Amino acid sequence: MPSSDSATPSPALLDLAREYGVATDYHGWKGGLVDIPAPTLRAVLSALGADTTDEPAVQASLREVRDRPWRQVLPPTVVCREGDGPWVPVHVPHGSSVRCTVELESGGAWNASLVERWVEPRQLDGRLVGEATIEVPSDIPLGWHTLVAHLEDGSTASATLIVTPRTLPLHPSIEHGRVWGLMSQIYAARSEQSWGMGDLGDLAETAAWAGEDLGADFVLVNPLHAAQPVPPLEASPYLPATRRFASPLYLRIEDVPEMALLSAAEHARVIALTERARRSSVDLIDRDAIWESKGEALAMLFAVPRSARRERGFRRYVRSEGQGLVDSATWCALVEELGMPWRAWPVELRDPRSPAVEEFRRENAEAVEFHMWLQWQIRLQLEQAQRDALSAGMSIGVVHDLAVGVHPDGADAWALGDALVHEVSVGAPPDQFNQMGQDWAQPPWHPGRLAELGYAPYRDMLRTVLRDSGGIRIDHILGLFRLWWVPAGRTPRDGTYVSYDAAALIGILALEAHRVGAVVIGEDLGVVAPTLRETMLERGIHGTSILWFEWRDGQFLPPEAYRSLCMATVTTHDLPPSAGYLTLAHVELRGELGVLEGTVDEEKATEAASIATVVEALIGRGLLPAGTVVGPDSPQSLVDDVVVALHAYLAQSPAKILGVAVPDLVGDRRTVNQPGTSWEYPNWKVPVADSAGRPVTLEQIEASPLAARLADVLRT
Repeated sequence: MPSSDSATPSPALLDLAREYGVATDYHGWKGGLVDIPAPTLRAVLSALGADTTDEPAVQASLREVRDRPWRQVLPPTVVCREGDGPWVPVHVPHGSSVRCTVELESGGAWNASLVERWVEPRQLDGRLVGEATIEVPSDIPLGWHTLVAHLEDGSTASATLIVTPRTLPLHPSIEHGRVWGLMSQIYAARSEQSWGMGDLGDLAETAAWAGEDLGADFVLVNPLHAAQPVPPLEASPYLPATRRFASPLYLRIEDVPEMALLSAAEHARVIALTERARRSSVDLIDRDAIWESKGEALAMLFAVPRSARRERGFRRYVRSEGQGLVDSATWCALVEELGMPWRAWPVELRDPRSPAVEEFRRENAEAVEFHMWLQWQIRLQLEQAQRDALSAGMSIGVVHDLAVGVHPDGADAWALGDALVHEVSVGAPPDQFNQMGQDWAQPPWHPGRLAELGYAPYRDMLRTVLRDSGGIRIDHILGLFRLWWVPAGRTPRDGTYVSYDAAALIGILALEAHRVGAVVIGEDLGVVAPTLRETMLERGIHGTSILWFEWRDGQFLPPEAYRSLCMATVTTHDLPPSAGYLTLAHVELRGELGVLEGTVDEEKATEAASIATVVEALIGRGLLPAGTVVGPDSPQSLVDDVVVALHAYLAQSPAKILGVAVPDLVGDRRTVNQPGTSWEYPNWKVPVADSAGRPVTLEQIEASPLAARLADVLRT
């Protein structure tokens, strides 16, 4: 038998890993299975709460996890699909009776039936435990209910019962056709009125323009999740402090009603702050400087006495968001007082439920209320943006993006406690382009703890993002099925996959989207298990198709071969804009940054050959004249023609949703985010620019002839 420090897992350790959904091997990028060594399995299992200190401990943990369901009267959460009528085990003293009811979230109770089914009782702690089986009625409505077991001794036990849609129906606007829309990094698409970066006023304007003048049906935006409240602010929208609440950086100051009540001197100060913020971010977006100005202005507006009507509205909002809002605002106030990371705070302040935190909240009530007020302003401005979008004729409106995870030192990591696993981080295994693997520095959900909490943290996050929107895009939707966990202090190569209850996570996503009539798009690029796309199709979730990635058996995919239930686009935020791709600007950039596998010339030759194949396909479709060749020295007019043809190619596909990136509307060539870099390139700080790299305003984007041309081919 392998020793506890052996790299070879013992049979018991392998069994324990499987019980917890921890992969013991995986398919490597070079082909074949890669076995997970024992130290990795032990570290991941320990993070999940299993004792793996030695072989006897592993054996004991294995017995404990197998006995765990028998120690529970009911499983903590039951997730099923509408009409299924699931069978649920109920564990009671052997020979005793039990009765079960379902308490509906809307009120009332239904009886659950006992099923005639013999299960051998189990001896636990000197007592015999039996297992009864109950059948939940198949006509229980969609929603969040409570399953209650009434025991013979008069006691009760309960479980969360979640009934989810069998499938999301197609949005009415695409049931018999398709929709198209814009994809905007809204901080980058800034207007003459914004403070150095795009804001929610700009989002409302973009939606109104795109809906009314271009005939677009949606605007997909970058994650609007909040970062930390003090500099340096995290630039990446995909590494937020919280996924439930949004960044006050996106507030349009002038749209806060209390602006009208400022004194003349205060108005003058706001104007000075506006000009200072704009000066700070002419060529690149400086979030720290912008927040310094916006934060001061927002503090002035918060100090203005609210009318009784406004105060009632604020209090209603606070009640609706509950403890989650209070916790997030408290974390912000603590960070302003003590800085980051929260693990360096006095130990009594690291627990959001501690008396010390409650005392801090009382002593700093105004600071906590300020951060709750900021979230209320964001909610009001997001509501207005969605109203403007729908009023302009959009059938869907604003579509939000949900990041994979959160910053390990952020508000969610502090407030959600053991719902997240802090001893590991999420990443990716080695592949051809990242042969050391990737570590995204984000703590993952704890699969078991989520179920024990009735999936409430996940539900609350989805509800906040989905509220007042037409849809949601799930970044890296594979994460609802499995995630690559990297133990703390180890390299990404030393990780393994941990599985999640995908039926539960996908089902809850479908339920919450169904309740607000939202479209769901899952980012399913790269190597994904076939079952993932089958599940998405079955549940009515759209996938994503990026034109440059659509090849099959070495051949560029014809548009007819695209999936119907997907959002098809030419590019994405991790690729350069289309003009930059066609002119090989991305190769030059990667060469300068030293992130190429080969030489610049080799990479250019490879990419040029790929682009030539795509252009030939466009010519074959009659979308470009014969002999068209595009490259670094091509005139912008030709590059524009090819960009239009690329989108016209997508319009020949059966894809139900088409998207065009806002930078493509003006011939921008600059990369938004260069994967594989952190400080080497100004990721997420580049404003939309023209083909010469000169930043442009939202007003100039709206006047672009290229925008009108692209709209013409996408709405046909």
